[in-house]
Amino acid sequence: MSRRVTALLAAFEAAIVAMVGIAIPLVPLTVLWGFHFQLGIDWTAFWRGAADIWLVGHGTDLTLQLHPDLAIALGVPDAAPFVISIAALGLGMITLLLAIRTGRRVASTRYRMLGESVALGTFAALALGVTLSADYPYASPSLWQGILLPTLVFGIGLLIGSTRERLRNPLPDHGSSLRDWISDWPAPLRTCVAAALRGGAGAAIAVIAVAAVVTGIALIAGYAQVIHLYESVQANVLGGTVITLGQLALLPNVIIWTASWLVGPGFAIGTGSSIGPLGTTLGPIPAVPMLGALPTGEHAWGLLGVLVPVILGFLAGLASGRSLHTLDWPWRVGTGVGTGVIAGALLGLLAWASAGSAGPGRLATVGPDPFAVAAWAAVEIAVAATLGALAASIDLSRVKERVTVG
Repeated sequence: MSRRVTALLAAFEAAIVAMVGIAIPLVPLTVLWGFHFQLGIDWTAFWRGAADIWLVGHGTDLTLQLHPDLAIALGVPDAAPFVISIAALGLGMITLLLAIRTGRRVASTRYRMLGESVALGTFAALALGVTLSADYPYASPSLWQGILLPTLVFGIGLLIGSTRERLRNPLPDHGSSLRDWISDWPAPLRTCVAAALRGGAGAAIAVIAVAAVVTGIALIAGYAQVIHLYESVQANVLGGTVITLGQLALLPNVIIWTASWLVGPGFAIGTGSSIGPLGTTLGPIPAVPMLGALPTGEHAWGLLGVLVPVILGFLAGLASGRSLHTLDWPWRVGTGVGTGVIAGALLGLLAWASAGSAGPGRLATVGPDPFAVAAWAAVEIAVAATLGALAASIDLSRVKERVTVG
């Protein structure tokens, strides 16, 4: 494949990723424009809405100001501008997954660096165009964030896909590289760092997986309240579909909030509220149907949730400890602590990405405290992983022999 074809392929792939992401909100909004509003409103308003949703999905701050008439109709006394900074992570995940696919395709060509540069530059240019087209006096996205953050998400996916492809089909090394530098480390250090990275990432992923299951169970258990909130919105079929798609975009956020609940700090839906394993304190909340699954009051069984990261941390340490069979206990302790630190950092980053401002007033604080989540998770998983790594060094056959002899 020539340089020109590689560049064209990379640019086309990047454009497809951007268009798919924008089409997800744009298609239902266009249907709403055609069937509900009977084409009586300028379609560009719906394009700006779709662009705003796509940008918010990648973490771009959106400054909104209610029209004075609308503010009066909604009973909002102060029509001052407010910022939406909470990211609808579902849209960002779509960009990430499609970018991974792009990275793999580009890395399989002879001109990997050229393809990655063109793909990243094309996506950045498209993000710039979308951000500029979405600017409006009553809804204005941050220009620099609109360019940087979607491109950053795309770039991370591109890097992951490219790295995976290069690891599957490695090329001959030329000169020094990161791999050569790591190869110069002492063997015990390399083993412990690799085990801590695997254990920490595995523990964090396992916590999120359990949180997804718990979220599903909570939605099923709170089905009646969810339906009641749907009915209270009084939306028609088309409006209900749009609301459901919006909730799907926020579903990864909710799963991360559930993980924060399992870790211990919990999360907030508005300033002054608290949803944690020891109890729930809620004020007025938005009429978002899936929030009907939120726990209420105090629950004695809530502390059982905190056992989840502890158990998963112990299992991660036990699995990592089996690869440390030739190393002494200080290396095992270091691996356990490293596992907790990495898992805490990953869960803290996810908590940070899932939180932000969702509206004016008390809705300026929504989601978990990322520092609290990182600290709690690091301590819980580090202690458990250390015990697991030490337990893996116990030779049960010898213990059994000693017990039998005794």
